[in-house]
Amino acid sequence: MANKYDIGIIGGGLAGLCLSIRLSNAGYKTALFEKKSYPFHRVCGEYVSMEALPYLKSLGFNPFDHGAVRIKKLFVSGTSEISLKSNLDMGGFGLSRYVFDAELAKISRHSGTDIFENTLIQHIEKKEDNWLIKSNDNRQFEVDQLIGAQGKRSNIDSRLGRKFLNKRSPYVGIKYHIKYNQDEDLIALHNFRNGYCGISRVENDKYCLCYLVAASELKAHGSIKNLEQNVLSENPNLKDIFNNAEFLYEKPLAINEITFSKKEINENGILMCGDAAGMIAPLCGNGMAMAIHSSKLLAESIILGQGQNNYKKNWEMNFSKRLWIGRAIQGTFGNKSLTNMTLSFFKAMPYLRDQLIRKTHGEEF
Repeated sequence: MANKYDIGIIGGGLAGLCLSIRLSNAGYKTALFEKKSYPFHRVCGEYVSMEALPYLKSLGFNPFDHGAVRIKKLFVSGTSEISLKSNLDMGGFGLSRYVFDAELAKISRHSGTDIFENTLIQHIEKKEDNWLIKSNDNRQFEVDQLIGAQGKRSNIDSRLGRKFLNKRSPYVGIKYHIKYNQDEDLIALHNFRNGYCGISRVENDKYCLCYLVAASELKAHGSIKNLEQNVLSENPNLKDIFNNAEFLYEKPLAINEITFSKKEINENGILMCGDAAGMIAPLCGNGMAMAIHSSKLLAESIILGQGQNNYKKNWEMNFSKRLWIGRAIQGTFGNKSLTNMTLSFFKAMPYLRDQLIRKTHGEEF
């Protein structure tokens, strides 16, 4: 016998969890499937634009009750002595995904969501009126509406034959938590050859250090350690971090095949949410807020009975331009001469710098 639900959500990251809370509170019988067990770490920059704070509070979650740190300033450096400093009009907060996701999962369960941890969805079948899905432990579920919130890349994407998989992504993401002496209200973005690294404060006097690098660089140097010693350390700011910081992980977290290619919002009737719907370049600093916002748009579309086309329209209206700008900015970083030229230009044109930062962020929602 299959377990029956109104809504099935594949993926228990920010988008999936926020969506489950909203729908369960609205009376929908909701199941959420997460392949890992809370709490756990994710490869993520862990900086959240303040635009998401009002909605998070409406769901019953205040990040500052769990150690979140307010971030108000930006520092960007290249491999030369050229750097750029700026105040962030909206700014954000830092909170680890280890805490963030686990606390949202508690709220989701309290709202009535059935969360199935350590559960990998291995089969999806469209029936006449609903979906039949099967997990790795041979359980079966019937859901009226199936949502994909599986993140950047998943086995589900392969099973659905999603087009973005046809193009190999050249990027690898690496993350640590560290102890380091940096202003707690600052997010720093340090560029290096074929990549860039963000560092910002999270709870308990820790910093998240997360970098994106071309896979070819990692392959050329044979190991993450060699890459950091020979490439990242060309930036004096990163050299100081790797020489003097206390690294809190035994080994770094890594994720391959990170893509910023355009994705379909609707895959044969399965609506995508969060990074599964589209991912902005990490250097823009608001991917987590966009994931949360997309869950709000989808929840409202379902609750109001507005249909799939309405969700797609609202998603594109809110995010398409920001994603395009993010892809354009992404192309200017990782190249030494282009990075230095960009930093010099925006250092001389602070108004345009501030306008660009605003264009990659949204309004409070």
